[in-house]
Amino acid sequence: MLDLERLRALHSVATYGSVSAAADVLHVTTSAVSQQLAKLERETGQKLLERNGRGVKLTDAAELLVAHADRILSLVERAQADLEAHRGAVVGQLSMAAFATAIRGLVPAALGRLRADHPGLRVLLREEDPLRSMPLVARGDLDLAVVQDWNNEPLPPAEGLCKGLICDDVADVALPAGHPLAGRDVVDLKELADDTWISSPPESVCCDWLLHTLRGVDAEPRIDHTADEIPSQLALAAAGMGNVIYPRMGRCEVPDGVRIVRLKSPLTRRIFAVWREEAARRPAIRAAVEALRAAVPAVPADLAGAAPNAPR
Repeated sequence: MLDLERLRALHSVATYGSVSAAADVLHVTTSAVSQQLAKLERETGQKLLERNGRGVKLTDAAELLVAHADRILSLVERAQADLEAHRGAVVGQLSMAAFATAIRGLVPAALGRLRADHPGLRVLLREEDPLRSMPLVARGDLDLAVVQDWNNEPLPPAEGLCKGLICDDVADVALPAGHPLAGRDVVDLKELADDTWISSPPESVCCDWLLHTLRGVDAEPRIDHTADEIPSQLALAAAGMGNVIYPRMGRCEVPDGVRIVRLKSPLTRRIFAVWREEAARRPAIRAAVEALRAAVPAVPADLAGAAPNAPR
């Protein structure tokens, strides 16, 4: 009989392209993955990996087995979810990812609620951009992800994933204090379109969205500076390096030299939780989504004079 953990090891090699990458995902050593694959070869009587330069590639027999492993691992997850649902207890382990401002402004309160209400549940949290976390959920490497999209650029659908709305979040613009429009209460984005901007690194949701949004007002974006963290972006703005789109969730202290101005046409992002369809019946998934929604009133409304947040 085929061993489930050995199938999982082969599936991970197929998904991530190497034995070492599979070991990282499975949180074991490269040697342990190699041993699992060697045992699987003996069980099946088939060669599963071939040398390919400095790496390895799957044989035809391995590709066939991986196709079955996809279905087997999905069925196992569904069975585990059904058992948890039958038992009704929120216990075990839940792996979760969220983007930076959600980790700062939403997730801590949700995790505190989960710990208080369900002490038998262990949550493992990591920070990930939605463009990375959604595929990780789809592949089964994460159980749940907190992601975002914007009112002018909806999140593309992902096959096999469910999503639930957590709240809406409004964004303002952070301008250097010396900016000609920094004294305004409200500004039209078109008036800023030709300015220099500061954003998240390329190939992140926020950077892609800012490019899309500025092109929507007939401007070719000038993103001269990128930084992962909002405080770093604001520090650059304080130095006069450019403007920053500044969501109200997860706000930090605004440095001297920065002014927060509301946008005439509000930019709104929607915060979602996403999980696999096979895991939808897990009590831990439901409890986590409920805790995230309950944490929304704890989101700081405003730290710099902008209009208060009003999540739905």
